[in-house]
Amino acid sequence: MTEPHQFSLEALLAEDGQCVRAGLPKTPRDQSKMTVEDAKKKLMSLASRELATSSARFFKTGPGQYGEGDIFIGVKVPTLRKLAGDFLDLPLKEIEALLQSPIHEERLLALLVLVLVATKADPTQKKAIFDLYLSNTRFVNNWDLVDSSAPALVGSYLLDKGRKPLVVLAKSESLWERRIAIVATQHFIRNEEYDDTLKIGRMLLADKEDLIHKATGWMLREVGKKHEPTLVDFLEEHGSDMPRTMLRYAIERFSPEKRQYFLKNT
Repeated sequence: MTEPHQFSLEALLAEDGQCVRAGLPKTPRDQSKMTVEDAKKKLMSLASRELATSSARFFKTGPGQYGEGDIFIGVKVPTLRKLAGDFLDLPLKEIEALLQSPIHEERLLALLVLVLVATKADPTQKKAIFDLYLSNTRFVNNWDLVDSSAPALVGSYLLDKGRKPLVVLAKSESLWERRIAIVATQHFIRNEEYDDTLKIGRMLLADKEDLIHKATGWMLREVGKKHEPTLVDFLEEHGSDMPRTMLRYAIERFSPEKRQYFLKNT
């Protein structure tokens, strides 16, 4: 959960001249000189008070909610994805500084840059990105941040390695680290490896958080899309132990008859 910060959208926009634009600024010709401050200025130039307000509500930033204290400036995700390509040359330390920002869109931009960098990184660079990510999970603290980064930055790195880090994350007291553990296995599923999804899924059956129920059910559904018998076997064994939301997410792609079977018999 992001700690409350003494910032306001009005103050942030005022610092940037309240410049709000509808489209992306032109990509500078010399990207090698771009800094984290350039990223922040670009984001602020695209900020929208209206979108910031609706985003803060959507991502539950109120007192006692899972996103309590988070700050939104109002930049759309497609815009952030396009913008990420402009900052591929940022040093890892500067990307890390952006990831540690109190502003949600700045953290998401940092993660999207890391995902792009990781796809072309050599083994040493991938290890550095993986280590950076795991040492900053407290800033990967909402479901969109987890879901846009965990498969590419955790799952991809661990594909040909031991999976113990996932077990550690799944046992964490942090909601977001537990979500990272299960969502990271999406990369394994894409490569037709299902055992770790099922293993982490079993560990999370008794989890109390709705966001974990949804994520686990989602990953189980992804397993079923690749190999339905594997999902059916899991549900036959564990369906009666699953939170209802998790079960409903897992069986979403089944036929109406098969959905009813599992809803009635588990």
